[in-house]
Amino acid sequence: MSAEALPAAPSLDLLDGELELAAPPDARAADRIRRAELADFLRSRRERIAPGLRREEVAQLAGVGVTWYTWLEQGRDIRVSEQVLDAVGRTLLLDQQEVRHLHTLGGTSRPTLALECAAVSPRSLAILAQLSPFPAAVQNARFDVLAYNRTYARMVADLDVLPLEDRNLLWLTFTDPVWRERCLDWEDTVRRMVATFRAAMAEHVADPAWKATLRRLREGSAEFRELWAEHEVSGPELRTKRFVNPDVGLLTLEFTHMWLAPRAGGKLMVYTPADAETAVRLDRLAALTAEPSPS
Repeated sequence: MSAEALPAAPSLDLLDGELELAAPPDARAADRIRRAELADFLRSRRERIAPGLRREEVAQLAGVGVTWYTWLEQGRDIRVSEQVLDAVGRTLLLDQQEVRHLHTLGGTSRPTLALECAAVSPRSLAILAQLSPFPAAVQNARFDVLAYNRTYARMVADLDVLPLEDRNLLWLTFTDPVWRERCLDWEDTVRRMVATFRAAMAEHVADPAWKATLRRLREGSAEFRELWAEHEVSGPELRTKRFVNPDVGLLTLEFTHMWLAPRAGGKLMVYTPADAETAVRLDRLAALTAEPSPS
């Protein structure tokens, strides 16, 4: 095949919803497979609840149109909303993993982050707690913070007061003035983060959650847009980071991470002191964030 005949791959710059591209043949075939899988999944879960349960009954219980739900189970090419899929999931008594699967097949993204947070295992949460006074967290490849220990919660600013969707390190570092002020070496840090995000997104170009994250960052930060346009790519790096904590002062930390699952899963991030002064300050920070003893 000549170079002129090769189909052009869509650019990551076109995946933020600003431009709509005609899907190439392979994408249309993948969409048909996805809709067929969604139809099979819905039918199997309807039969699991009660053999003989009719589509009309599911539609009525979920509060959706009978025709619309019938088309959904037939694999028709129709748009589905997050709210409707949530209602269908409740009606079919789906568990968290099944709801996430339903939304993936339906092409929506909102529940992904909440379900990822809920899916952090009790063992991982126990590890986070035991790592104190070292700040530690579980993060996905989109820089969403899924779980963290008390020292990490106060390492830069109070994560607990933020809504779930704002607990994203890219979003905070670019748009929150407190994080920007307290993250030393800010320019080098954000450049590396954007390059890592772009490299990781190449594996998730059609994922709604990744596209939503990219769209939000581009709309929320001109500096992100400028760096994104440079097309730099990089893998995750283990290096020293510096933060100014309002309670204990300068923290110089060695950063490392370990994947808890294959790369699509979360990774455990741990910050260890790079010097004796930071070790003392982490002990103080852990003491400040400790739960009060019962009286």
